[in-house]
Amino acid sequence: MILFLAGTSDARELAVYLQQNGFSILATVVTQSAADSLQQAGIKHHIGRLKIEEMQQLATHIGAKIIVDASHPFAEEASKTAIETAKTIGIPYLRYERENSVYDHKLITEVESYEQAALEAKKRGGNIMLTTGSKTLATFTKHLLNEDMKLYARMLPNVENMQKCADLGVPQKNIIAIQGPFSKELNQALYKQYGVTLMITKESGQVGSMDEKIEAAIEQHIEVILIKRPRIHYGQKYSTNEGILNHLKGELNNG
Repeated sequence: MILFLAGTSDARELAVYLQQNGFSILATVVTQSAADSLQQAGIKHHIGRLKIEEMQQLATHIGAKIIVDASHPFAEEASKTAIETAKTIGIPYLRYERENSVYDHKLITEVESYEQAALEAKKRGGNIMLTTGSKTLATFTKHLLNEDMKLYARMLPNVENMQKCADLGVPQKNIIAIQGPFSKELNQALYKQYGVTLMITKESGQVGSMDEKIEAAIEQHIEVILIKRPRIHYGQKYSTNEGILNHLKGELNNG
């Protein structure tokens, strides 16, 4: 049995791929929508964030022989929990992560944290589109909600996100509640509609639609602040389904 950390579209594809190749999987996800997607594919799942003790108990309960961490590149705490769990109960840990996209352009400023991104954006001002989700929204509203600039928050259209925006003082007219994937053309249309002069995004990778957001911005001469991925020593890591499968065949011998 594999304890599988999921939550992204490519993680779902990997889980389905591994199950089709004979591996038993229990996937952990945070949201109901992610769980529904796995259920449609016939993947057993557990919903909710897990602390270290909880993940250890779950892994032990299902008799997990390995942990495959295919969580989002910015799910730093989930990855650290999985690494520690594997170490504590004595099973292998394997990381699947989207390949990085490499950018070198005068309109792109790379930063190491959300706080640094907010401070860089504050220096520039203008009409700012935030595409980093709701989890760290407070970091940006703290610095960017003032009369000298406009902050447009683009995020998933769920009740929790709308309530967070209301609690943090984001005007309703500045909320772009929409679910991807987004084409380059749609990104360009949104930038044009809101007169965007600066876009903030994360280094999520190609499946995270980072390419489309950045390419659309550059073509419209819009500045980009790019938040780099957390620096975590994962150990064994792959960026293809085949790489994970071949490793598992060697590690578990299909058992």
